[in-house]
Amino acid sequence: MKKLMLGNEAVARGLYEAGVKLVSSYPGTPSTEITEFAATYDDIYCEWAPNEKVACEAAFGASLRGARSACAMKHVGLNVAADPLFTLSYTGVTGGMVIFVADDPAMHSSQNEQDSRHYAIAAKVPMLEPADSQEAKDFVKLAFEISEEFDTPVIVRMCTRIAHSQCAVELCDRVEKEMPAYEKKPWKYIMAPANATRRHPFVEERTQKLTAYGETSPLNRVEFGGTEKGIITSGTCYQYVKEVFGDSVSVLKLGMVNPLPVEIIRDFASKVDKLYVVEELDGIIESHLKNNGIDCIGKELFSPMGEYNQATIRTAFGIPQPESDSTETAIPIRPPVMCAGCPHRGLFYTLAKHGITCLGDIGCYTLGSTAPLNALDSTLCMGASISGIHGFNKVGGEETEKKTVCVIGDSTFMHSGMTGLVNIAYNASNSTVIILDNSITGMTGHQQNPTTGYNIKGDPAAKVNLEALCHALGIERVRVVDPYNLKECEEAVLEELSVEAPSVIISRRPCMLLKYVKPQPALKVNTEKCVGCRQCMKLGCPAISFKDKKATIDFTQCVGCNVCQQLCKPGAICKQED
Repeated sequence: MKKLMLGNEAVARGLYEAGVKLVSSYPGTPSTEITEFAATYDDIYCEWAPNEKVACEAAFGASLRGARSACAMKHVGLNVAADPLFTLSYTGVTGGMVIFVADDPAMHSSQNEQDSRHYAIAAKVPMLEPADSQEAKDFVKLAFEISEEFDTPVIVRMCTRIAHSQCAVELCDRVEKEMPAYEKKPWKYIMAPANATRRHPFVEERTQKLTAYGETSPLNRVEFGGTEKGIITSGTCYQYVKEVFGDSVSVLKLGMVNPLPVEIIRDFASKVDKLYVVEELDGIIESHLKNNGIDCIGKELFSPMGEYNQATIRTAFGIPQPESDSTETAIPIRPPVMCAGCPHRGLFYTLAKHGITCLGDIGCYTLGSTAPLNALDSTLCMGASISGIHGFNKVGGEETEKKTVCVIGDSTFMHSGMTGLVNIAYNASNSTVIILDNSITGMTGHQQNPTTGYNIKGDPAAKVNLEALCHALGIERVRVVDPYNLKECEEAVLEELSVEAPSVIISRRPCMLLKYVKPQPALKVNTEKCVGCRQCMKLGCPAISFKDKKATIDFTQCVGCNVCQQLCKPGAICKQED
């Protein structure tokens, strides 16, 4: 039986068929659907963890007990999980353990373009890279076999295109793996210096064995075509190469991208006139070839930035682009904006109105940086807003303390904001932290988190009380505001900035896109009262526009949040019945 599947859905199917018992993850595009689809299988225990480090360590615990386990994250999430990853390479596994990381070339939803292959190299663990959904499922099952055979965690590298594209996938039955009786192995799992010193040689020997495995593994395959050109590639780039060249060139497709083989590459190179390497982001395969004395052409033709496509390949090789039916005029750019009725808009308007410096964080609220609000001054990584404002104010003193805040979402606060808040309390900076609590993990598609009161299945779960938590972390001044109430927001922000004490403002209103949130009737504009002052346009609400020098509200988008009405001094914005 075959089924059309997204790459991430195919990964989840592979987890099911491989007999995996536990999957722990933190949502991050483009990896999120792996765990969401895995959660549809009752045989797999699935959870959203507070962050990727916790997820990786939970998977390790399941592996230590003898079960097959996995965790999934996006590329920047692997930075968070790097601490356990590097030591996991030394401890090895009991039950197979696989870490899924989804890279995001072109930064469709990310703050950088890091190449996760560097982590596999640095941690000295094997990494597989599928090129379509069928391979995604197959590689998952093979990854667990490699994990258990070579006593190692295995990383499977996805990317946006493979994660979110579809192809037919052959379905198989689940094969249960019986858990062995637990056996205490302190020499293997207690990484005190003496034990770690003895495990390091094992890691080096394992790398040599895995390199030898890659020489003959079906993961790495040669597809002979013409001898004029030979192309070494992997992952989604393989698809682009095949679409452009078909069978007219020889291709070495690498399914295991760490450790890379040597002899199969050397043999392939000897059979073609000119050797090329096509790989997105960094020239890792290319460097491997050159380090082994194998001449090739790579980044001379291809950029180390962005996402490739068929046109990229044609341009690099001097192949004319085919005629297309594209429009003669360029399609206007449509930048992302906060949704109509977004609960963050009123708070950001308040900050922008008073020219307040605002350190931002990772989430849909990062869109507060865009015009016309232009409310953010920085965005670095998960939790950095809170840690950053502490340093900002410590060196800036009273001059900055009175006009600087930071913002962070509820899920991001649970991910890595708490320790930063502890630092503010412990080291006493007069910093104002605003938690934007929209009752969900918004940016990645409405996943639950420890503040929502529900687990990944939607079942009731322990709910973190943010007010009590902030108090427990050492913050005495904690208050809650409704971001739809501009006066309330303004009073809270200005008051907390004026006091000489650390404080937290919780801006609380659920995301308008949540199913249980019912919109209010759309507002309208009384054109006779509208003076064209454009004050309402300062909100950047997509439901508001201007026509014939008058404001107009799109009733199909407006959710009746009433924020714009509070700005309209002439009283032109009103309810439908007025």
